[in-house]
Amino acid sequence: MTDASPLLQSLIYTAQRAGGAIMAVYATDFAVRDKADASPVTVADEAAEKIILADLAAIAPDVPVVAEESVAAGRVPVIFESGRADRFFLVDPLDGTKEFVSRRDEFTVNVALIEGGQPVMGVVFAPARRELYWGHVRAGKAGHIDADPDGTMTSMGTAISARLPPAGGLTAVASRSHRSPETDVFLGKYPVSEFRSIGSSLKFCLVATGEADIYPRLGTTMEWDTAAGHAVLLAAGGSVTGLAGEPFTYGKPGFRNGHFLARGRQER
Repeated sequence: MTDASPLLQSLIYTAQRAGGAIMAVYATDFAVRDKADASPVTVADEAAEKIILADLAAIAPDVPVVAEESVAAGRVPVIFESGRADRFFLVDPLDGTKEFVSRRDEFTVNVALIEGGQPVMGVVFAPARRELYWGHVRAGKAGHIDADPDGTMTSMGTAISARLPPAGGLTAVASRSHRSPETDVFLGKYPVSEFRSIGSSLKFCLVATGEADIYPRLGTTMEWDTAAGHAVLLAAGGSVTGLAGEPFTYGKPGFRNGHFLARGRQER
């Protein structure tokens, strides 16, 4: 499978490099600190973000970058102080820090390009699993690569596609760390026959590959948590909306998301 987008290939490469930095820390006895919001952070988060910010500055120097650790430190692109940016990157250098700290392999590097409030390109890399997912929304292409954290990429991998709802019932996926009673009540409205739990933005990827059909999130997330997985799922033929079907957009005040529902294909 091939794709002609040099920008997408560059985003894949920087996600792999960031993943390599994360895995170097993963192999050590690293320390964990709490941020102001009580969420955990490690030197792996910071090392990965440093790599991504440097690469994006070289790849697309005129495009603002909103990155989790930078925002936590009070560094927000100036353009957001006066209004909404039409084009910007959203970066979560280590999504699923709780999984990382617990030595589970379900953490990811998320990099997404936003245009007009919607994700148009995204990369989700799970370095401990050596799995990378990418989506090019305007090209209508999404793929999966068996990728190493050293930046090696021999091809764009294999195409992935979200599936139509199976006749035997839906497979639902939800957060390993943040599943709530409200989520279970919401899923009770659907013909769910199987349930899977997994951490980080890999939930979007399970829907994008047709391994799951529905992923609701009734709880707080930030835009950098969802944008890359959202892009992968859109490019694979799925959707992400608010719970009532309203558009799910990016560039909101504080970069805070409302509840959402990610789904596979809905029409035959």
